Amino acid sequence: MAKLYYKYGAMGSSKTANALMTRFNYMEKGATVWLIKPETDTRDDYNDENGNRVTVVKSRIGLSAVADVIKQSENICNALAVKKKTSVVDAIICDECQFLTEEQVEQLKYIAEYDNIPVLCFGLRSDFRTKLFPGSARLFELADSISEVKSVCKCGKKAIVNARFGSDGQVVTEGAQVEIGGNEKYESMCWKCWQELIENGKTRK
Repeated sequence: MAKLYYKYGAMGSSKTANALMTRFNYMEKGATVWLIKPETDTRDDYNDENGNRVTVVKSRIGLSAVADVIKQSENICNALAVKKKTSVVDAIICDECQFLTEEQVEQLKYIAEYDNIPVLCFGLRSDFRTKLFPGSARLFELADSISEVKSVCKCGKKAIVNARFGSDGQVVTEGAQVEIGGNEKYESMCWKCWQELIENGKTRK
């Protein structure tokens, strides 16, 4: 039977690269992969010559692929039914899965169980305050397989915090849970280094 997989890690841990390499492995075996991404993450999206939005899954090392966007109000089971009218779906890979709603995670679980399609979700565990995202929390509750994509802090310890920084270089500890950005705004680090920045009011190096 197919399973719901959750592969999580801090920013910069190559989660997206892993997602795209997993997609390649499936495709190399002749399988058709439905690559999806929640609409919240628009960082690498662009408009084509006709003004249509193109959703892109892109890793820091340069791997990329066009994906289907999943709107926050969308039922993924219904979206799959539409997709299967024009394409075989052997596996589903979701990047930035922390932005899924709890209901959408439940729908992916349903797909794995009842459609017998493996679903692999890649994303963050927690936000810049070390609080779980709703989608991540539900994945921890429902996923059949949970694994960590590890990364390291500058000090050499395992990075678990997605530290957010303001334009002045100061660490941010309050604000909206979702604020899209890359290296200019976030840095993965261990909890101790993050705490020292907060307590000493230092800017990141």
